[in-house]
Amino acid sequence: MSSLCGEAALYDSQDPSCNSVKKSCSTNNISSKGGGTTCSIDGSQSIQKPESLTAMKVKTGCNSTDAGVLVTTEEQLLGNPIITPEDVLGLQKITENYLCIPEENIHNIDFTRFRIRDMETGAILFEIAKPPINERAGDKQDFDPNAGRFVRYQFTPAFLQLRRVGATVEFVVGDLPINNFRMIERHFFREQLLKSFDFQFGFCIPSSKNTCEHIYEFPPLSEDTMRDMILYPYETRSDSFYFVDNKLVMHNKADYSYCGGV
Repeated sequence: MSSLCGEAALYDSQDPSCNSVKKSCSTNNISSKGGGTTCSIDGSQSIQKPESLTAMKVKTGCNSTDAGVLVTTEEQLLGNPIITPEDVLGLQKITENYLCIPEENIHNIDFTRFRIRDMETGAILFEIAKPPINERAGDKQDFDPNAGRFVRYQFTPAFLQLRRVGATVEFVVGDLPINNFRMIERHFFREQLLKSFDFQFGFCIPSSKNTCEHIYEFPPLSEDTMRDMILYPYETRSDSFYFVDNKLVMHNKADYSYCGGV
């Protein structure tokens, strides 16, 4: 979540270019450093808008296993001309830098809507959408190339009790077809890997708008771990890596607080 798992998520409740966040829980909100590209999620149905909108696909994330994967470091990967899924699966901690530059997104993938819901109750935890390009404010001369690559989530402690969360993402692609679009999202609390998620988006036709729901199944956490995650906000962090044909083209980051209302 850049989406918890995360999409990718590219959101900013403080950025004037973003619509206000709709929250079903008053203490759940999100804000993004450096501006925010946004996505809004509808847990149960696709958002029918432009003619090129494809049907929503529901994907259950599999837990990426690190068995047989060579251990890698951020320093090593920053020196690689191409970064593969196996490379990021070998990372033993959260990254401190982005492993690719925005210009490597040659397919012009742009996340435009995002929503998170509790799969057990159907409650919408939050949703946000990115306004049309012609409505976005800001001086191009002051444009931050990393805008939209970081999101900060603020949740209540009750979020840590959730077992299954649906994250619906809407995104558009440019003029090139995408044959193999994949996201690997890794969540850490300090140096501890909480879980690694692996999602396949499938084929995306050129100039299309796509809607897909990813189902996150969270592992049970010990009482001690949950207590520390509540006591130490934003020390829970995630990397979301996006690949096309096994080459890293996008990298987003997020951090999380679970002390809302405490």
